[in-house]
Amino acid sequence: MPTECSPTLFDFAPVEGRRVVASFDGGANTSDAGALLLGQANRAIRLSERFAACFTDRRTAELVEHQVETLVMQRVFGIALGYEDLNDHDDIRRDPILAVLAGKLEAQRSDCEPLAGKSTLNRLELSRSDPTRYHKISHDPAMIERLFVDIFLEAEKKPPRQIILDLDATDDPLHGNQEGRFFHGYYDCYCYLPLYIFCGRHLLAAKLRSANADAAAGAVEEVARVVAQIRRRWPCTRILLRGDSGFCREALMAWCEANRVDYVFGLAGNERLDKAVVPELISATIESIRTGKPARCFKDFTYRTLNSWSRERRVVGKAEVTGGESNPRFIVTSLAPSEAQARHLYEKVYCARGDMENRIKECQLDLFADRTSTATMPANQLRLWFASMAYVLLCALRRIGLAFTQFAEATCGTIRLKLLKLGALVTVSVRRIKIAMASACPWQYEFGLAQALLRNAVA
Repeated sequence: MPTECSPTLFDFAPVEGRRVVASFDGGANTSDAGALLLGQANRAIRLSERFAACFTDRRTAELVEHQVETLVMQRVFGIALGYEDLNDHDDIRRDPILAVLAGKLEAQRSDCEPLAGKSTLNRLELSRSDPTRYHKISHDPAMIERLFVDIFLEAEKKPPRQIILDLDATDDPLHGNQEGRFFHGYYDCYCYLPLYIFCGRHLLAAKLRSANADAAAGAVEEVARVVAQIRRRWPCTRILLRGDSGFCREALMAWCEANRVDYVFGLAGNERLDKAVVPELISATIESIRTGKPARCFKDFTYRTLNSWSRERRVVGKAEVTGGESNPRFIVTSLAPSEAQARHLYEKVYCARGDMENRIKECQLDLFADRTSTATMPANQLRLWFASMAYVLLCALRRIGLAFTQFAEATCGTIRLKLLKLGALVTVSVRRIKIAMASACPWQYEFGLAQALLRNAVA
């Protein structure tokens, strides 16, 4: 029979005459105790339940160890906690906190763990729209896309008077032979070109696309879908669409004009546009020389392209001189001058779209939305949706639980570092499960307030 040995002790430099030793005998510990807040946020918006409803499980019920909702929760929570790869789940499937959140402390079968490993989760990610012999879990892309907008609509207590939808495309670099990959000259790499739609911090759409198309490819269809869903709930809310010059396309502007959607898009400069703001550039140059600082003037005029636009449209030109160099920029809009003057429209309305790039960085850098390394494009789209749902979950935690704390405007990465990655000792008894977190944690007040606010939201 095996002998009982003392665990290996690791010696370190002594402190005040005391020996410093360490060993791996602390019992059931976790480094993710803050995930309890994710569980509360998940219950507040019923994310994993509703996301799982977008999947159809045709596995033999009596042989199923891990339900679809558990698989979905595990993958979304794993991404939110910083576990970007499926390989990580072979270790965290034994994590006591995730087992608590899954409501499953022990597996039904003796040869299983409470949570799923990488192989089971990989089969989930490879699920198709229609089930196959080897992929018996299928998903409904349309239901998943509607869920993003539904959660956004539910976040508002009453219909707002106006909302601004931001459009943007970004590169998703690829390092293998994934389906749909294409070399993009602007980004100088093989990549996908996903399309994102945000309203403030709310993510409404994340559409994976090949990079061999225009930045605005499919934008009309995505915007039409999102706007139709919003108007079914908020018929009187005014909608403004905002994007850079990559979305200044006749099809999109004409659709907006035909469907009572306002827009403001960047407009790529050309010789005719530059010529239109020459007087303003001269004035800005004189002002810059006089003050020794950058100067800008604005011009409001109507413009029509030679053959690509169907009508004249309002254009605002920014004539800026910086360091002795002219830097003209242009936007096109459906808003009348009486609604927004040129300077205000450019500086306060259009330039504010830059904040959307921070949201995309959160998705890609903090939540690994660019980990599209599966062979097929549908599977990579599903991976993008998993990462996007992790963003939605953290956005709910920030909006509901952290609204009155210093983390109200924090990024997903900061929230994870400060509030989720907390070490704790987990003790399971007959009557309760005790998670003992470090007494020296500096964010105890924020954690407690978030827990109380999320509990009220669930109630």
